[in-house]
Amino acid sequence: MPETETFDAIVIGAGSGGRPAARKLIEAGMSVAMIEAERVGGECPFWACIPTKTLLRPLEARAGATATPGLSKPELDWEAVREYRDYMNSGLDDEKKFESYEKMGINVLRGDAVLDGPGRVKLGERRLETERIILATGTAATIPPIEGLDDVPYWTNREATALEEIPASAIVLGGGPVGIELGQMLARFGSEVTIVEAAGRLLDRETPEIGELLAELFEEEGITVRAGAKAEAVEAAGEAVRVRLDSDEHLEAARLVVAVGRTPRTDGLGLDSVGIEPGEKGIEVDERCRAGDGIWAVGDVTGIAPFTHVAGYQARIAVADILGKDVSADYRAVPRVVFTDPEIAAVGQTATEAREAGIDVAEARVDLSEAERRETYGRDLRGAAGVIADRERGILIGAWGIGPLSSEWIHACVVAIKAEVPVSVLRDTIFQFPTFAELVISAVNELDL
Repeated sequence: MPETETFDAIVIGAGSGGRPAARKLIEAGMSVAMIEAERVGGECPFWACIPTKTLLRPLEARAGATATPGLSKPELDWEAVREYRDYMNSGLDDEKKFESYEKMGINVLRGDAVLDGPGRVKLGERRLETERIILATGTAATIPPIEGLDDVPYWTNREATALEEIPASAIVLGGGPVGIELGQMLARFGSEVTIVEAAGRLLDRETPEIGELLAELFEEEGITVRAGAKAEAVEAAGEAVRVRLDSDEHLEAARLVVAVGRTPRTDGLGLDSVGIEPGEKGIEVDERCRAGDGIWAVGDVTGIAPFTHVAGYQARIAVADILGKDVSADYRAVPRVVFTDPEIAAVGQTATEAREAGIDVAEARVDLSEAERRETYGRDLRGAAGVIADRERGILIGAWGIGPLSSEWIHACVVAIKAEVPVSVLRDTIFQFPTFAELVISAVNELDL
């Protein structure tokens, strides 16, 4: 029987939630074990946020130069882009990250951790004990039950962001954030791309205008958007893949990309041994990120909001609770950004969500042309911005934008919603001219309040 190792805290998962949690616990003077089954760093630095934004940036800059008077279209060098991608994702090597956390004093352990009753964790033949466990196992790409899918090669976000050569064509299943980012990336590198989305529009959880305008812009780029279409079966077609839609139409491409969503990593974790029954979206937590007695969960595995910034926020909440501080998570003002060109950003509730919650809604939208920076930024730029307010309380509860740099100026709305800044105060606030952020004030001034 191996000797039991005891720690003040054990963090299972070394991704965007686990790493900051372990770091804060070690800084608080605790002995900490952080266990990772794959790469220290998790999905974000290797297969998600960092490589996708790295691959999208030169394409955005190229399109921006093309739209800017006095500039010619820059040459695109795929090999140079690929080399920089490999630099940014560390060549999929986590050794430096592993060493950096070891130097902090964290015991970084590799392997599949399994809960073995309250306060106990199995790691192969090793036995660990603690009074505090943080679950930060993240999510994996959802693989839909499509006939024939198991018999053909396909890409998830991992293969798509680690690609070595650009395929001649691609079918992307899924019109959510991952699907549209990967779809536009492949198209701008030269692939003939079709995006298939079962819902009636792209980004169907956001304000309808966003998905509708984005589909128009994609079609103008040469990206085919098949909204309201569902893939029913796939099969090999020589070196290509053929997809049959529910309309009985057949699509064919060199590559198939599956981007229909994410599934929480809870299987095999031993949750039943501690009395936790995960839901469809993941491990349920309270406002202090508590999942059970002596157990906290943070990041995508909680199903609350699948963002790196939320994982880091929940890590702070969980650690603060462990250290005896009075904390409570607040998700009212979580920014949601898709890094397509143009960028898409949103925060808070949509008008539909607010009305379903019984709120008396006032909403307004303005065209990108309301910001005079549009004409200084480039030719024929299109976009819009909107705000959603609670008429009774006179505060913003939601906002959205599609246009250049929306990932940056949405933060004015993030702070306004978080702090419940009165609309009257926003109307009396001076924003810098000429900026796209002025769209916020233009939209607020259009509110019927």
